Amino acid sequence: MEANGNILFSGVGGQGILLASEITAYSLLAAGFDAKKSEVHGMAQRGGSVTAQLRYGKKVWSPLIEPGCADIQVAFEMMEAVRYLPMLHAGSTVIVNTQRILPPAVATGQTAYPENVLDHLSSRNIRVVPVDAFDLARAVGEVRTANVVMVGALSAFLPVDTAVFAEVIGTRVPERFRDVNLKAFEAGRQAGW
Repeated sequence: MEANGNILFSGVGGQGILLASEITAYSLLAAGFDAKKSEVHGMAQRGGSVTAQLRYGKKVWSPLIEPGCADIQVAFEMMEAVRYLPMLHAGSTVIVNTQRILPPAVATGQTAYPENVLDHLSSRNIRVVPVDAFDLARAVGEVRTANVVMVGALSAFLPVDTAVFAEVIGTRVPERFRDVNLKAFEAGRQAGW
């Protein structure tokens, strides 16, 4: 675990990427790091690509990650992990949700969803951590917590105590959803090991 790092969150609109990056940023801040975050919404409301970039360390001047400099990618959908491969370097870690969300061209039969996405990622000299966030979220009782499952998996790679994440989740998530989100976080953390 590093005292500084660059984290890229990627996925499609509606997956809760912005909340996941917010929980992570506030947890890093609460743990004493400087952290800066930037978001790109794009066509989020139409299922388009969404990214958030987060940098942390003793002092961070900019939230933007240069190509080839992301230490960790948290990919909420498998093809989004591949889309942002140029942002990674040899030795990066990709925490990838194994859920498939079919882009319009695949859903309409114009093209096929690529096979062996995880194998392709693994062949790139990067560490691949597959997480079935959708099934883990369903198991804790709320499929909409898949984003917090991914934060839990990410937490295994960050120098932040789990109690800090729990406190931040308690302040960023509505009270009626706190318990299930804390369960989702713990399920994701176990999957991240």
